Amino acid sequence: MLEYNPLACLPSSEELPDSDDTPVDNELQDLIPGLLKALLAMAWPERMDWFFGVDMGIYYDPDLPAIVPDGFLSLGVERFYDENLRPSYVLWEEKKLPIIVLEVVSQTYRGEYSTKKAEYARLGILYYVVYNPFRRRKPRLEVYKLVNNVYELHDGNPVWLPEIGLGIGIERGTYLGIPREWMYWYNQQGQRFLTPEEKAQQAQQETQLLRERLRSLGVDPDLI
Repeated sequence: MLEYNPLACLPSSEELPDSDDTPVDNELQDLIPGLLKALLAMAWPERMDWFFGVDMGIYYDPDLPAIVPDGFLSLGVERFYDENLRPSYVLWEEKKLPIIVLEVVSQTYRGEYSTKKAEYARLGILYYVVYNPFRRRKPRLEVYKLVNNVYELHDGNPVWLPEIGLGIGIERGTYLGIPREWMYWYNQQGQRFLTPEEKAQQAQQETQLLRERLRSLGVDPDLI
């Protein structure tokens, strides 16, 4: 007698839309998650048990549309499937909730402080991060942690996330040639991870210092 597998009847990630096709009205909604994803790849170069989605649908119920945060991180999942990219994130396939979701607020609110926040809490997502670049009097960055099914606001910048082993925060910097306030990952000592541009610039400066030191010793660096 054949065994019935209900998961086999559910649509797969290949059959579901990858996002809600809603155009962003603030470029930061793509740039900030993209920076966080790039920094993770540099912070965890040997790890293959994480996935960071940018503007990707999270399917949690086959009868409901996906919820689409600007960014999210899942741990304990495969980073790639046979070198292919995920078209969407389907919970009944992944069997792992994202541990953190990110929303970057645009000039038009999309329920970041109400409906989306409540939905993420109902799903059981541990951390919810909201960045509002348009705020002047209230904190632009808010980091919430789910405690007894309710999100509690954590003060600080950066905020340490022990379950991830990283901190998250905002400060001014330059990314893609744009000087402004960006969101970064931080180590436990509160030092932020450098962007790819900054790493390249740091390496260039170290090379220049080495060349100058060799010249001061009477050594031609071009002969080494």
